[in-house]
Amino acid sequence: MIELEIREGIAHVTLNAPKKMNALDVQALAELSEAYDRAAAAVATGEVRALVLRGEGRAFCAGRDISAIDPANDDVMGYLDGTVQPLLEQMSAFPAPTFALVHGACLGVGLGLAVASDVVYVAEDAKIGSPFANLGATLDSGGHWLFTERLGAHRTLDLIYTAELISGAEAVKAGLFSRSFASEELVEQGLAIITKVARGATEAFVASKELVAQIRDQRVGLWASMRAENKAQTALCDTADYAEGFKAFQEKRPPVFTGGH
Repeated sequence: MIELEIREGIAHVTLNAPKKMNALDVQALAELSEAYDRAAAAVATGEVRALVLRGEGRAFCAGRDISAIDPANDDVMGYLDGTVQPLLEQMSAFPAPTFALVHGACLGVGLGLAVASDVVYVAEDAKIGSPFANLGATLDSGGHWLFTERLGAHRTLDLIYTAELISGAEAVKAGLFSRSFASEELVEQGLAIITKVARGATEAFVASKELVAQIRDQRVGLWASMRAENKAQTALCDTADYAEGFKAFQEKRPPVFTGGH
């Protein structure tokens, strides 16, 4: 159900099980991990300079495929701690800018896929949240962190207790994700931005990605972050894109970045 296509410097990863709203079982998660591995290898060769994740059909991802799960025998820890979290960490560490285009349902592990992406563009009418109150379960896949970090404790628990979903437009307004587009314009508008990013200075973007991750995960303070910025900027001085950027500015023309050293 996981498809990978590489074109024009972009790895297009697609969840393609529309009949079950792209719900993910263990096999699908393994396929998704393999797709990210293959795309990462293409980054190393210069073939890929950005990645986009999206879902076919009427939903991005409705979460875990529980259609054949027996709660009495379900290895929840094995699924979440042994499969889901390693995948999300792998996705977050992808060595180039990553994007998710979210429409329809974005729930459970589907929400986790969004959390693990660098930038998320959503359809205005997407449905995001925690339906787990109706299952006797709790929000997982990083959802507690995302909601508490961006919405605060009260709004987070309100959404969890009530199982209410918020729209993509509301999610962007609340600071959960980056931008929202009309549903019929999401892919076109999103890919236009991603195509531009894929032509940019990839190593500089990855440096910023790492700096942001330090602030997010390690709570690095201002001066420590500034020192890390200084080191990153110094390292970029030796790259071809850094030289091209300065040369293009001085020659008053658009830069032509290659994405590599």
